[in-house]
Amino acid sequence: MSAKSPTTITLRLTTADDVCTLYAFECDEASNELAGTKPRDWPTFQARWAEILSDPEGAVTGVTPRVILADGTLVGAVNISPHDGMDSIGYWIAREHWGRGIATRAVALMLTEFKRRPIIATAAARNEPSIRVLQKNNFAIVSRRMTPETPRTVQRETVTLVLK
Repeated sequence: MSAKSPTTITLRLTTADDVCTLYAFECDEASNELAGTKPRDWPTFQARWAEILSDPEGAVTGVTPRVILADGTLVGAVNISPHDGMDSIGYWIAREHWGRGIATRAVALMLTEFKRRPIIATAAARNEPSIRVLQKNNFAIVSRRMTPETPRTVQRETVTLVLK
């Protein structure tokens, strides 16, 4: 992990050329451990992104997909997607870029672009860095609960946050 913060953080629309890199980020074992998630297999990941990319305005999927660039380098993704009838923000930063302020800045940029409120977010309770990112962007914790294992997550205590 580099201690140096990037000079410029930008977001851009996710493209098909980004999908392999995003998949590599999602397969990182330490990232999944912290988030309480399980990586999808390549066919499932690729099919989901094909669906999202075929609908760039989110009219059908409801997804607003962006990649995060730090000084021009792809370092993660931030997306708004529907979850239980609400807009939900999620993000993933490549582990070698953790601790550099990238997630906090990328979430702020996405919230500037995406104006509809409220927005929810969830995080594994043990993922304190992610919870801090959300709180720095004015999300407030509204609940903590045990959530069951799913195809995408392990059983874990989950924190739900809301930005009104």
